Amino acid sequence: MPNFTLKQDDKLSIKLTHHMKKGDFRRIDLYFSLPKEMGINKNTLSETDYFNAGINGKRAYHTKGLHLPLLHRRFASRMKRSTTEYRSNLNLFAYQYISALDTDANDVLAIDDSESLADFYVAMNELTEHCLDILKKHRSHKPTSPKLLAIYESVDNYLSWYTEQTIMRMLANKPRQSEFSENRLALLAICDEEEQYRKKNIYNSEATLKDANRIANKMRLLRRLIEYGVIFKSRTIVLGNITRKFVTGIATALLMSVILVLIIKTQGAFSQLTAVMVFLLAIIYGVREVFKDDFKNILWRWIRRGKPKWSRTLLDSTNQHEIAKQKVWLDYTKTQRLPQQSRDLLAERHTQNKQSAELLHYRIETRVSKNGFQAGYDTMEENIIFSLRPLTRFVEGGTEKIFERLEKTSNKEKIQTTSIERRYQINIIVALDQGQYLAQFERYRVTLNRSGIIEIEKAGEAKIKDKADQPRQSKLRSLLHIKKRL
Repeated sequence: MPNFTLKQDDKLSIKLTHHMKKGDFRRIDLYFSLPKEMGINKNTLSETDYFNAGINGKRAYHTKGLHLPLLHRRFASRMKRSTTEYRSNLNLFAYQYISALDTDANDVLAIDDSESLADFYVAMNELTEHCLDILKKHRSHKPTSPKLLAIYESVDNYLSWYTEQTIMRMLANKPRQSEFSENRLALLAICDEEEQYRKKNIYNSEATLKDANRIANKMRLLRRLIEYGVIFKSRTIVLGNITRKFVTGIATALLMSVILVLIIKTQGAFSQLTAVMVFLLAIIYGVREVFKDDFKNILWRWIRRGKPKWSRTLLDSTNQHEIAKQKVWLDYTKTQRLPQQSRDLLAERHTQNKQSAELLHYRIETRVSKNGFQAGYDTMEENIIFSLRPLTRFVEGGTEKIFERLEKTSNKEKIQTTSIERRYQINIIVALDQGQYLAQFERYRVTLNRSGIIEIEKAGEAKIKDKADQPRQSKLRSLLHIKKRL
């Protein structure tokens, strides 16, 4: 049964990830339940504006077995493959390593450190160990061919720098305590070793190393080179442009018909051009301008209701072969139009959370081609990122205060004043392959304020399970998954 994950991606964004094989067809529906007190509706935030500003995606090759000739001794020793194939497989390895490192680093940072940092440093040491093992095996197959060596050095340069930056980013986001100073120094020593490794191999010039902007921009370029050939190119087309022109013409024709009838009746009532007639004609044309756009929008929504708004074609960046085709919907909808499973999940909310809400419905249908994949790969990974930043501009900041009595004595009472933040709760229903026998419905609860996401948690599910529950695994699933196959 296909699975997906919905996690926090950034301070104000969430990411949905799933995988599809050759020839697969999949439909994913997301229903965003937005409290009406936020003031979000089709008049304040249009579907097109949110699609362009708040929804992004990345689609790339994916393989569980890590089809990486770079790490196979036979390939590493003979080097008989082409430069293009070597670059493609090396870039895929680097891309999957980076994605796994980001996922595991976010999981480690999510460990609560309110009482002790011990769990954080245990997970941090485990993460670092996996990283060093993977990089060691990667570097043990350094090519000798000058053409392949240039490709290898670019990737190795970025992986070393990004690993160092990730370790330091994680340490910078946690408080320093004297009892963990040895752990912290050991991790920083690993960062120093990676820095010396890059200097030893002369990956970057002295001028670049002295300027933080130059080194950051160079690494950004290397990241784009890694993603090229792995992440698919997408061509998005807005659907209904021709229909919109016809709707505009029809709406104008209908309004003009009414206007002409009124003008003829006005001329019949006033045989001569008088001030009253001119005044009435002005009113008629004014009414036309007022209702023209509204009538056109109503007619447009009625004709396009239930139809996709965008079409997307995914192409391999290197050979331009078609990988998949997608259709995308985004509309405000009503509770009555929700599937029964989604309504049941929303009904499970606590009584205080059952408030009136606007429902924003996002749907994407993907049909993967049976051909066009590069040799050795048969699966694509899709990451859809929903930014909540366009929604937070409707969120009020925390300006209220509460008063707490801390201590009572015979002479006086001490009262503490605490500023509070305004929080909102968004419920998200994710429906995978809705309409199929093994459809999945899951509800997630997102708590956020004006500055970021406070918490995201799974709050319920309704699905047909076809597999037994898997045993509990380590939190560092992503890098451990790569490490076991090297």
